[in-house]
Amino acid sequence: MPEIHPTAILDGNISLAGDVIIGPHCVLRGDIAIGSGTKLIGNCYLTGKLVLGSDNVVYPFTSIGFASQDINYPNDMYDPGIVIGDRNVFRENFTAHRATQEAPTTIGNDNMFMASSHVAHDCVVGNNNTLVNCVLLGGHVHIQDKVLIGGDAAVHQFVTIGSGAMIIGMGYASYDLLPYFMITGPNIVGSINIIGMRRSGMPNNEIRRRKDIYKLLYKSGNTINTSVKQLKEAGDPVAMEYVHLIESSRRGIIAPFHTTRSERRGVVISHE
Repeated sequence: MPEIHPTAILDGNISLAGDVIIGPHCVLRGDIAIGSGTKLIGNCYLTGKLVLGSDNVVYPFTSIGFASQDINYPNDMYDPGIVIGDRNVFRENFTAHRATQEAPTTIGNDNMFMASSHVAHDCVVGNNNTLVNCVLLGGHVHIQDKVLIGGDAAVHQFVTIGSGAMIIGMGYASYDLLPYFMITGPNIVGSINIIGMRRSGMPNNEIRRRKDIYKLLYKSGNTINTSVKQLKEAGDPVAMEYVHLIESSRRGIIAPFHTTRSERRGVVISHE
């Protein structure tokens, strides 16, 4: 049987695996399913529609599943909710809001969300990511895998952060950041995450290729369109990964610093 502290409040269609632990003063309301091994330490507030997978740890004063901070979205619409995978850690004061569109807000597996970090409505967060204290993700943000976002950093609505990318503390992204690239200032891509690539076990030839692509996009003096054309001509899998992400961008990628101030606001590739 689940271990439920007598001060906890469970109200609604609550489904708990047999070894779930619900600590003191937790509140669970609505349509909620919690998987095996998950522990709510205490003083958490979860509301559905919510699926929370196995072996998650939820620290005090965390709130998951409330309505979006969007004045156009009714607070009493609970579908499609929020879906969370396994082995995530949600530290104190973490917040995540349910979706406003057809697909749920989604968080994958093995993520660390440090104190006071926030995942807004309709975000999609992948696996093995670390959001440091007070990181803010705007609505509809996509975070791929193995991303590190430093403390007090912010990501604008509809932005995608590619796998293995890194944002320094107090950094800011209002346009897309490509895989394994690093934001070193507000909307400034100033380096590449060599350590992250090595730790991932990436082969040396792939590391070299990604370094070359970074130099082509951000150090060559080319326009983004010219660099993309060269990547297409090369046609190797790593090059085409970057081409696909650039051409499918919802907001455009962060532009090279050698471009003009207006161009640095972001670049969307023409599909003509």
